[in-house]
Amino acid sequence: MTSADTAELQAVEAAIARHGQEPGPLIVVLHAVQDALGYIPETAIRPIAEALNLSRAEVHGVITFYHYFRQTPPGRKTIHLCRAESCQAMGSDALEAHAKST
Repeated sequence: MTSADTAELQAVEAAIARHGQEPGPLIVVLHAVQDALGYIPETAIRPIAEALNLSRAEVHGVITFYHYFRQTPPGRKTIHLCRAESCQAMGSDALEAHAKST
């Protein structure tokens, strides 16, 4: 086990210890892991599922359903662009095109 793996496991265990007894703890635990690591590694799914008495599929399903959760390390900069109809009416499509072109 590498030191990176150990750090990931410690972050997961800390999140579970801190939030695992709360009602409906999965999303809170996932947020805590992502806050600590910047993303939710694949290796975090099994210990989270086991600690919260969920299937790995349930944990994976929540991670992939919510667009906020990342499964890979983020880049140096993260840009969030509103895609709602009201934002598009105010010109977000042009902003998206400009961001993609640079």
